[in-house]
Amino acid sequence: MNTDNHIINALIKNGRASYADIAREIGVSRAYVRQRVQKLVDEGMIEQFTAVINPNKLGKSLSAFLDVKVSPQGIEEIANELANCPEVVSLYIMSDMKSLHIHTLTNDIDALDKFSQEHLFSREHIIDVDCKTLLKRVKNRRGGPRL
Repeated sequence: MNTDNHIINALIKNGRASYADIAREIGVSRAYVRQRVQKLVDEGMIEQFTAVINPNKLGKSLSAFLDVKVSPQGIEEIANELANCPEVVSLYIMSDMKSLHIHTLTNDIDALDKFSQEHLFSREHIIDVDCKTLLKRVKNRRGGPRL
């Protein structure tokens, strides 16, 4: 594994790791790690340093995944509006250009229902909504927001 990959993996495990700690771990100087991290940031390899938050500690205990069918002429507008909702953690326009894949976090089923009523049901361009709630997390992406 090359040095940049070692640095990235160390930062994924602990975004607050010091350059000195990373340098000791991989056998290079602190200045070299600092220079490589700056280069990775400048090149866009590292987009941001962030915290991984436990949603349960914030009272966001219901994680739901929604597949929303949208008429193609409304997909960008609907996607942009939904992306601004605080309940929406992530949102993707899928390759068929008529589907949105949305991850939401809410306090409970009533909050999910309220979100669905206000932002999805009876909206022009929304054709169908398929919703599944998370039963158990087996593996989640490290190094990015869980929220």
